[in-house]
Amino acid sequence: MGEASEVVERISGRASTPARTPLGQGFRTPRSHLVAENAIRVVAFAAILAIVLIFAIIAREALPLFFDAEAQEELGGLDALLFARAWPGYPEARHIWQPVGDVPKFDVVPLLAGTVKVTLLAMLIATPVAFLSAIYVSQYAGKRVRELLKPAIELLASVPSVVLGFFSLVVLASAVQALFGTTYRLNAFVAAIGLSLAIVPLVFTIAEDALRSVPRELVNGALALGARKHQVILRVVLPAAMPGLAAATVLGLGRALGETMIVLMASGNAAVVELFDPTSSARTITATLASELGEVSPGDAHWRVLFLLGTVLFLFTFVLNRAGAVIIERLGKRLRAEAT
Repeated sequence: MGEASEVVERISGRASTPARTPLGQGFRTPRSHLVAENAIRVVAFAAILAIVLIFAIIAREALPLFFDAEAQEELGGLDALLFARAWPGYPEARHIWQPVGDVPKFDVVPLLAGTVKVTLLAMLIATPVAFLSAIYVSQYAGKRVRELLKPAIELLASVPSVVLGFFSLVVLASAVQALFGTTYRLNAFVAAIGLSLAIVPLVFTIAEDALRSVPRELVNGALALGARKHQVILRVVLPAAMPGLAAATVLGLGRALGETMIVLMASGNAAVVELFDPTSSARTITATLASELGEVSPGDAHWRVLFLLGTVLFLFTFVLNRAGAVIIERLGKRLRAEAT
C-alpha cells in the first residue's frame, strides 16, 4: 500500500521534490585557485602600470619643448620641427636633420619619411612571403614537410636583429648593388629586405595558426561540392581566417616600426626626403634614437626633441594596435553574421 500511495502522489504531482542547488553553490573555491587568480590579476595590472609609467616618463622629457622659451629659440621655433621653416642665415635649409653645428637644425620630416618608407617596403616584401608560406604549410604540405618547414621558418625569429643587420650590411647590400646597380650601397631597399627577415617568422606563425584553425567541415564540404583546392582556399579558408591574417599583419607592422639595429646598420642613415625612391638612403626614428640619445646632454633641446620622437613613436604604435584590434573585431563579427 505504501508503494501504491507513493506512485499516486508522484502522478498527481503532490510528491515533494528535492530542492535543486544552484550551479556552483555549495562548493568552496580552493585557496590555490584564489592565489593564482590574484597573482594573474596583479601581473596584468602591473603590465598596464608599466606601460603608463614608460609613456609618462618619455612625455615628461618632451613637454618642456612646448613651454621652455630657451629650448624653442634653440630649435628656431616649434614650426621648424614639422613645417620646414628655414633657419636664420640658411634660407635654403629645408627638411634637414643636423643636430650638431653652429646652427643646429631639427627637422623631423626626413625621419618620418624614412620610417614610413622602410616600414612599408619591409611589409610589402614580408607579408606576401609569409602568407604564401603559411598557405603552403597549412593546406598543401605533407606531414613530414610541415614538421621540417614550420620550425625552420620559426627558428628565424630567434636570430638576433644585430646578426640580421650584419648580414644585410655585408651580404645583402653587395648583392642588391650588383643586381640592380644602385648608386648607394646602403639604402632603404636593403634595410627593408633585412627587416623582412625579422618580420616573416612572426607573420607566418600567426597566419599559419589562423589558417589551420578553420573548421575542416567547411573545407570538406566545399571539396564535396566539387570545388578545386585553390578555390576552397580563396573562397573558404582565407575569408574564414581573415581576422587572424589581419592580426598577423598588424603585429608585423608593429615589429617593423620598432626595429632598430637592422635599419641602423643597413639603411645608410641619411636624413633625406625621398619617399618614392627605394634605392636612396633613409634614416628612421628608431635608428636616430639609438645613435644619438647616448651622446646628448640631458635637458638641452636635442635631448627634448629625441624624447618627443620617442613619444610620437609610442603613440603611433598604440594607435596602430588599437586600430588593428578594432578591425579584427569587426571582421570577426561580420564573419559570424554571415555564418548565421
